Amino acid sequence: MTVRFVPQLDLAQREALAELLLSLADDEFVIGFWDSEWTGIAPMLEEDVATSSIAQDEIGHAKALYEMLAELTDDDADRIAYGRAAEDFRHAALLNHARRDWAFSVARRYLYETADAVRLTALAASTYEPLAMLAGKMRREETYHLLHADAWLRRLADGAAEPRERLASALRTLWADAQELFAPLDGEAALVRAGVLREPMHALDTEWQGQVRRRLEPITGELPAAAPTADGRTRRTDEFAWLHGEFTSVASSEEAAIW
Repeated sequence: MTVRFVPQLDLAQREALAELLLSLADDEFVIGFWDSEWTGIAPMLEEDVATSSIAQDEIGHAKALYEMLAELTDDDADRIAYGRAAEDFRHAALLNHARRDWAFSVARRYLYETADAVRLTALAASTYEPLAMLAGKMRREETYHLLHADAWLRRLADGAAEPRERLASALRTLWADAQELFAPLDGEAALVRAGVLREPMHALDTEWQGQVRRRLEPITGELPAAAPTADGRTRRTDEFAWLHGEFTSVASSEEAAIW
């Protein structure tokens, strides 16, 4: 498919694109920081290295998205990342939870990476060329993240009874919140009409569920019906408020400083 750059976006499309970019960037930023917490305490040395590398990739993707958003809105990428209150973040509810145990982090990582793969495939076909090009680059790097998550999903699912049940319990706990990666966005219809977004978010959710249910239900049993909700990107938790305090602590110690 030929990607076409959209030279002019009307106000509604620009605002909707800004909302899309913010949600994507916040997803990558927050999961990157949660997973970085495993550095030094992962189950084995190679996982210290692997998880740290994955977390670094995610934060790098967030940086690129924040910079694209800043250019679109005449803002500053560092201010967007570190200068907002916790309630102003727009990451999906899946990312509100603390890391908990390794099985919980594997479950979340698998749910996130499979959903992100569907989302990035759609964005790589965007008519907004900067986003399509970035999504294509991210897809190549995220492929390895998904392979890593899938390998650990298999390892825990095929292991002893306790790790398998920990994994199954985490997947069941996170299932509804995982749908919020496809929560509807303000102005989404304008993006679909312009081709900036290939399909509505609910269509991407349906595509994703069709893929992952076949993989997960032999582990979890039948998963309940679930769908994205209107507040799926505005619900915040005390656990995220704690993380927000951690990753903004340096920037907030001296506002307007140049680092």
